[in-house]
Amino acid sequence: MAVDKNLFLYDLAVVAIMKNEGPYIKEWLDYHLLAGVNHFYIYDNESLDNMKKVLQPYIEREIVTYTFYPGKQRQMEAYNDAVKKYRFFCRYMAFIDGDEFIFPQSNRSIVEVLDEILSDKPMAGGLGINWHCFGSNSLEKADYSHGVLERFTRRAPSDWSGADYPEKIGGNAHIKTIANPRLISLISNPHFAFYFEGYSAISEKANTIPTYFNYPVTADKIIINHYHTKSREEYEKKIRRGNADSTVIKCTPQQFLDHDHNEIFDDGILKYCAAKKNEPQKSNSDVKNIELYNALSLKLAPTSLKNIGLNFFQDKMETFLICRALALHMREKVLDEISSKFFEEAALNAVYKTLQTNLEIADLRLLFSELPEILPLDYPVVEKIRAHCLKLIPQILDVFRFNNFWQGHVELQYLMNMLKVFDNYMHK
Repeated sequence: MAVDKNLFLYDLAVVAIMKNEGPYIKEWLDYHLLAGVNHFYIYDNESLDNMKKVLQPYIEREIVTYTFYPGKQRQMEAYNDAVKKYRFFCRYMAFIDGDEFIFPQSNRSIVEVLDEILSDKPMAGGLGINWHCFGSNSLEKADYSHGVLERFTRRAPSDWSGADYPEKIGGNAHIKTIANPRLISLISNPHFAFYFEGYSAISEKANTIPTYFNYPVTADKIIINHYHTKSREEYEKKIRRGNADSTVIKCTPQQFLDHDHNEIFDDGILKYCAAKKNEPQKSNSDVKNIELYNALSLKLAPTSLKNIGLNFFQDKMETFLICRALALHMREKVLDEISSKFFEEAALNAVYKTLQTNLEIADLRLLFSELPEILPLDYPVVEKIRAHCLKLIPQILDVFRFNNFWQGHVELQYLMNMLKVFDNYMHK
């Protein structure tokens, strides 16, 4: 069952790990705000330029959540950290880089296109979006007085698969992901996610995408403009910077030559920007907080009525876990601590009642992933949730074993042991 859109802080948030993107990040942020992105989770991988200074106004306006994230090979950690911390706040999460621009092939917002593609695909965990790789426009030098979108208007043909990939699994066949973060089990590749059992990514044509590429390339509804090379001077800076997802050097002079394709003139994204700039701005944060409070109250008010049967709670696990997260968020924005705890306990009581209905495995996996945050809470219902989960896990382990879902099996076996240890600790 679809979750009420009014319960989310953001329809669409972007997660990105970046380093030394100071010359580019303002254009990247402003473009995606025009395209309908509501929030950005930016992980700063030891930038030495002015990127934090450029981000500061967006941080102050609560458009960007900034995290300093030093170290080598941390992209997957950043992505999974964002999923864990923020998945209940965002209806959709996009995972892209600073040289990638999500481009709807119409004047609609990104979310409008997502809803059109995904709304009637209940087993779709996310959307895989192909690249359009743009070349250097034969520019040798960087000209930071003009934006990336203005300077680079020539790209490879849609069916370009890359010099190193004769099987047509490279080049524009690469995808990036926009997902329902509450269905993500793990992200171990920059291009795609693993979802809870039964869910997968799909293309805009509703074909299942099981990995990091989709061929033939589809670009009728939405595409990602990928400005991989920029000018030769900028590419040389990229070589020196290194990669966030690997210690292997991926950007080399030969890679510039392989990716510098300029056959097709394409200024569609500039026309899109011009059209979107004429649209009205969204409501302010104070209005949004009132809307969130009203949505939270409406969802939880019926759950305490004595004549409400278990049928009311069917298919609402995701909803009530969102309500709990929203109650915690509202503690900082609208509610006092007592009111916040009242709503949090009401949400947990609803979670327990939902546990007694017929649940999908994905709902249980989502709850199980939250148990480390829930178990230490001092509410009477928490022990009931723990005991009920401890009974359910062996049944799901049997299902996973029968279907060879070994990653989930290992995770749940570990969780079951944790629950037992927690029980022993609490009863000492």
